[in-house]
Amino acid sequence: MKVLIINGSPRKEGNSALLIKEAIRVFEEAGVEVIRYDVGTKEIRGCIACGGCLKKGECVLGGDVPRLAKELASADGMLIASPVYYASPNGSLISLLDRLFMSANCDLRMKVGAAFAVARRAGTVASFDVLNKYFTINQMPVVSGRYWNNGFGRAPGEIREDEEGLQNARFVARNMVFLMRSVALGKEKYGLPESETVIKTPFVR
Repeated sequence: MKVLIINGSPRKEGNSALLIKEAIRVFEEAGVEVIRYDVGTKEIRGCIACGGCLKKGECVLGGDVPRLAKELASADGMLIASPVYYASPNGSLISLLDRLFMSANCDLRMKVGAAFAVARRAGTVASFDVLNKYFTINQMPVVSGRYWNNGFGRAPGEIREDEEGLQNARFVARNMVFLMRSVALGKEKYGLPESETVIKTPFVR
């Protein structure tokens, strides 16, 4: 089993990272391989809708996206955590995810996904919703915890006082392990669900 984890915060050891570490502890105890990527302060250019990835098979803008696409292709699950900026995930993370999911060039069906949003006070639910949409439009089961996947803290380290948020990260990680193993058994016995040629209905003609 392998999980790709993306920390969308510019702070490698900030509150988002501390939340991620709670999940990593569970993964490591379960023998799950963890590939972690930190957005940090990298300059990540947004998708320009050029369609080059559809021809080349990978994002033509380069950077870390082609490598992450390969990691995602071989992963059984994906976990994303982001700080909240104006009731939305970090812009650099969104740029990365737009390009990554557009250019992944692999079957994402039944890879499990989970997202966390971290804020001082508000905007987590809206950000959580944005991140989950990357999973839901790719037939990726969304892993739940025992509450919304929120974490609270402003100054680095404050999330340590959010015991419920940290506990929920552990719940989510355990549920991810269970679902990844269950999907692997299901694929072995039944294969993936039957697919169809995708229909795209335009509303403006």
